[in-house]
Amino acid sequence: MSDYDVRMIVLSTDDLDESIRFYSETLGMALKFRDGAHFAALDGGSVTLALATAIDHPIHGQVVVGIKTDDVDGAAKAIEASGGGIVKGPYDDAHERRAVVYDNKGNGLVFYSPLQR
Repeated sequence: MSDYDVRMIVLSTDDLDESIRFYSETLGMALKFRDGAHFAALDGGSVTLALATAIDHPIHGQVVVGIKTDDVDGAAKAIEASGGGIVKGPYDDAHERRAVVYDNKGNGLVFYSPLQR
């Protein structure tokens, strides 16, 4: 694995059930897991396709790329130093350390690393 590993694409939805049905029936993507009525992960092969409502989406209304890294803080600092911006973080949630950022062209990224338990 490189220092940065693209693992997830997060899409916005206002109807999680409808979106799950669309991707499952249209593209045959299997549901990996679901978190209530706000977030679902579908099997997109080497990349997870995530569907999220405004409650769980890092930058609702945008496609956001999820990038796994061992150094969330360093990634956020590098983005900011290179002309990008910090939306939120770095911070710890229930399962991982995260930083939500924009690159230098306004594209949304989420850097994350599982918390050590």
